Order: sequence, then C-alpha cells, then structure tokens
Amino acid sequence: MIINSKEGYKSLPFFKQAEIIYDFTVAFCDLYIDKRSRTTDQMIQAARSGKQNIAEGYLQKSLEGRIKLLGVSRGSLEELLNDYLDFLRQRNLKLWDKDDQRARTVRQLVYNSYNSYKDYKIYIKLPEDAANAIICLINQTNRLLDQKLRWTEEQFVKEGGFRENLLKKRLAQRAKDTGR
Repeated sequence: MIINSKEGYKSLPFFKQAEIIYDFTVAFCDLYIDKRSRTTDQMIQAARSGKQNIAEGYLQKSLEGRIKLLGVSRGSLEELLNDYLDFLRQRNLKLWDKDDQRARTVRQLVYNSYNSYKDYKIYIKLPEDAANAIICLINQTNRLLDQKLRWTEEQFVKEGGFRENLLKKRLAQRAKDTGR
C-alpha cells in the first residue's frame, strides 16, 4: 500500500476509519454509557488505542515494531467491538445481520471519497442503530488491518528486520574498509 507522502499514515484507509471509530465512540459513550462507569473509559481508551497505535506503528523504522503496534491497534479494536456487542446483548437490542439492508448501507459509507465522522453521525440518534453502525465499521477496519498485518509480516520475512539489515550494512562497510 503506497502512502501519500504529504499526509503519511493519515492517508491510510484504516487510519481514517480508526479516527471515525474514535470520534463516534466518544459521542456514543457520552449519550449511552454512564460517565462514571469504567466501561466509558475502557471503550474510549480502546478506540483511542486503535487509532494511535496505527500512527505510532507507521513512525517505526522497523517492520517488527510496525507489526507489533498494528497488532496492538487490531487488539484494541477487537476489544471495542466486543464492548459494542455486549451493549446490544445486555439491552436486548438487535444485532444486524451482515446482509441486512441497514448494514449494507453503512458498509457502503466507507467508499465515499471524503469518508468522515459526519457520514456516520446520523446513526448516533438511536442506541441500536449507533452500536450496529460502528460494529460494521470496526469489522471493516479490522479486515483491513488483518490484510496489512499479513502483508507486513510477509515483507518482514522477505526483507528482514531493521537490526538485521543494519548489521548487513555494517558488515559490508567493515569489509569495504578492510579491503575484503
């Protein structure tokens, strides 16, 4: 995946989606979760971690560091996904089937060229719609992160890690300096 050099990691679809997930989760918790509850803090922190670890991972020089932080992001979003699923289950609200027209409509939003939180805000009005809409987006984002993790792991296997490549360069320089 080529990164737009002007925007860096911010141009990555899964980063943009993680940012929407974070903004949506803050609004969701403000409306539907008791502010004094540990769940509010946990959900907001999981959403934040999902976003921030992508940023930190893309600033790593090593593929190994990137893989680790993208994995943390993926794990945080999975934790958040379970919080939303629990929200629906504990309140006897319906989880949309993946083929439900509402779910398909939400999944299509990700293809808008200017996809942003405002595209999802219409779903925040009702708790069932809000949880289901963000579940759709988290699932889409997790799939993209899974693909990126697989690709980055394959790249690591082919190219080696940062320290490994530095050692090769150091040994090549040493051989050049000693005339070998």
